[in-house]
Amino acid sequence: MVIGITGGVGAGKSLVLSVLKERYGAEIILADEVAADLERPGQPGLNGLVEAFGTEILTAEGELDRAAFARRIFRDEETRQRVNRIIHPLAWAAIRRRIRQDSDGLFVVESALFDEESRSICDYLVYVRASQENRIRRLMENRGYTREKCLDMIRRQRSEEAYAGLADYVMDNDGTPEQVEMEIDRMLRTFLWETSPADDVACREGAHEKGKESAAMTVQEYER
Repeated sequence: MVIGITGGVGAGKSLVLSVLKERYGAEIILADEVAADLERPGQPGLNGLVEAFGTEILTAEGELDRAAFARRIFRDEETRQRVNRIIHPLAWAAIRRRIRQDSDGLFVVESALFDEESRSICDYLVYVRASQENRIRRLMENRGYTREKCLDMIRRQRSEEAYAGLADYVMDNDGTPEQVEMEIDRMLRTFLWETSPADDVACREGAHEKGKESAAMTVQEYER
């Protein structure tokens, strides 16, 4: 089974991913990390960016100047869309290959930018939501952002309606970690109920085995 996880900044997706890995043995794929790998020297993502924006986006060592380029993307919507058109198809193709290499068990793909095409990778897409005030509080406490910066980041992301419109399941993340665990258990029971008994057993056994074999997950906090 492949579950997609999406949601806005500060929604608490990292907690959901952690529970799915530690409690259910899920293999976590972070779309941001896949994209970052494609932007390394010699990789097709960086080659495409250089072709589109020129060598001024590179450091003296030939690597992508991520900090400067991120500021440029943040300021310019057209640049952000051009970058997405270059990187996203490559990233989703890489994610598909990774899942196909080992199709047993439970995979969880996290991305803030699912669309109609990329969500087809997943059997189910889950939107993790939280109130705006909780999102702001988490960002201020965990990252030291000002309230104004938090509001600006939230405004630049999709609306709740847009996220929910793609999702098969909406998970509320305004409660305690214990409540989140209960919600995840309820969600998985809902998904497994929709599969056949044989699929149910295979998914549970596969997830258990993947949990034993998985390495420790590094959760990238950027835009979570």
